[in-house]
Amino acid sequence: MSTTNLRNTIEERSLAVLRPVVIGLLLLVALVPFYYMVVLSFRPLDSLVQDPGRMWVGLSEVDPATYADVLRSVDAGGQGFASFIRNSLLVAGGTVVLSLLVAVPGAYAVSRLDFFGRRQVSALFLTVYFFPSILLAVPLFVFYTRIGLRGSLVGLLIVYLAQVAAVTIYMLRNYFDTIPVSLEEAAAIDGCSRLQVLRRISLPLALPAVASNALFVFMIAWNEFLFALLFLVEDRDSWTVSLGLSQLAGSIEVPTTTLMAGSVILTLPIVVLFFLAERFLVGGLTAGAEKG
Repeated sequence: MSTTNLRNTIEERSLAVLRPVVIGLLLLVALVPFYYMVVLSFRPLDSLVQDPGRMWVGLSEVDPATYADVLRSVDAGGQGFASFIRNSLLVAGGTVVLSLLVAVPGAYAVSRLDFFGRRQVSALFLTVYFFPSILLAVPLFVFYTRIGLRGSLVGLLIVYLAQVAAVTIYMLRNYFDTIPVSLEEAAAIDGCSRLQVLRRISLPLALPAVASNALFVFMIAWNEFLFALLFLVEDRDSWTVSLGLSQLAGSIEVPTTTLMAGSVILTLPIVVLFFLAERFLVGGLTAGAEKG
């Protein structure tokens, strides 16, 4: 056997052994913390104090009362997470809808229309996204205070939309570039206008990229904390889930089980949406990676 063949054989056998090992380790790193968080959220507090390191919970010990306490309103003695979830869904869902309404025609225009500065627009969008949001915190706080939007979910939605619109246009533009122009030209010959071509041809083909970008935007708006803290901290009724969870974490009076239940509530919607959108994400995550 030649040296080259021997080296290839060793590499193939090594990869055959290392691949499942590495995958297993990555799964452990990703899943064990979430699993332990779920276990803690269902364990009674007295059992947790006696044996905090136990990685399982018996059926007789399962205590869903912690979740009921987290979701119950403050007036009823709970933590009020039901209203936090509603606020987060309104803000995150509104950000997704408005950003796509802006980004889809914007990305299509940058991809297909010829105008002055077209090549520089994409770089400008990416630069806007990379601009540190912390630098805008104080000016926005002062501006929102003066115009009366501080404490408003609408004001928070506007900030999120400004944050994600640029990068969404950039990502969708790369995907529209991969759609053959000949398909749109054929539709135009059949009498379709530019908007009809976008709605009937380009947009259906771009659904994987639209779905992946929608999930990306939802994750940003759902988990964002800085601006939620700045604009909503004075009005508990307008708090989002991330802000409510931070208040749980900062309180010495809140049991660990309650904090873990709140963490599960914050994490679970993203996990569920990811699995529901998996078939779109398979194509959307690599959308625009190359031009075809």
